[in-house]
Amino acid sequence: MAAYPDNAFWMRRALAEAVRGEGHVEPNPMVGAVIVRDGRLIAVGHHARFGGPHAEVVALETAGEAARGATLHVTLEPCCHTGKTPPCTETLLKAGIARVVAAVEDPYPKVAGGGFAQLEQAGVSCLRGVLEVEARRLMAPYLKRVATGLPFVIAKWAMTLDGKTACATGDSRWISGPRSRAIVHEVRGKMDAIIVGIGTALTDDPELTARPPGPRRALRVVLDSSARLPETSRLATSARDVPVLVAVNAQAPADRKDRLERLGCEVLVVNERGSIDILALLHELGRRGATNVLVEGGGRVLGAFLDAQQVDAVDVYIAPKVEGGPATFSPFQGRGAARMADSLRLGHVEWQDLDGDLRLTARTDLTG
Repeated sequence: MAAYPDNAFWMRRALAEAVRGEGHVEPNPMVGAVIVRDGRLIAVGHHARFGGPHAEVVALETAGEAARGATLHVTLEPCCHTGKTPPCTETLLKAGIARVVAAVEDPYPKVAGGGFAQLEQAGVSCLRGVLEVEARRLMAPYLKRVATGLPFVIAKWAMTLDGKTACATGDSRWISGPRSRAIVHEVRGKMDAIIVGIGTALTDDPELTARPPGPRRALRVVLDSSARLPETSRLATSARDVPVLVAVNAQAPADRKDRLERLGCEVLVVNERGSIDILALLHELGRRGATNVLVEGGGRVLGAFLDAQQVDAVDVYIAPKVEGGPATFSPFQGRGAARMADSLRLGHVEWQDLDGDLRLTARTDLTG
């Protein structure tokens, strides 16, 4: 189609609008919309909060009568069902939109092409797949949860240039600098859950909160098969203010579980014995609506997620420090790959200089 370059231009604007909803709209996807007429921008909109009006509706309200006969560029197929808001397709038809250009078909079962079908039956021209790769990357957490019921998992760690996450003594404060730590707090403020192992909880006594608070308040999860989390820990003593879930196995001592529950922690039995079943835990978090999960370690926990093939992205902070000594603390442990060819392959790599630290973000799937 001759107009495709223009469609790509306006879709990039719609994608930029969509990002404005990050951390506010989950478990819904981030969606942006742009209304154009005769090559001129008429209105923009984005989904700003869960339960609020969708991006198309926001843009239409701004456009008013100017929307009649115009083209809507939207990052996700318009919905055709009643949820927390009325169907967007009906609103588009009433507004007189003549053409819809969309990046991605919505896989949600109540839509799944039905929005396009309803619009086309009413005479609205629909073009699909414009900047689909970029849009799928943006909506990867939503797409994964709809397809699998599992949240999107980001593995986060800080390390020295020689790949250490702590000294041989266990000391890890601080590997990265103040700016890196500030970025981590921003990331935490957009998460539905933050996961650590009991080793990290015992060694570092973390709070796992976002400071200052972000748009979301993450559930703090400790993988603690034997319920060893101390009653005096920051996590346990703050559980009535910010939720804490302690994942245990069925063999965990009843008195320890009772003490944690009295402090306000939720104790969840995930499996009968042994280490916590990562897939079972993620299915439970997905059932609760979690879309984005940050795993902050330690190495055995990150290794368990890697072994379960549940690392979707990485967020790494590399400090210009060399520790030396034995490789006691490495970011990922677990079984690991038997051959280099079996290693987790990352794509869409981005680097950022944070006052001397290097931040690397990457994803496991270029289309997700």
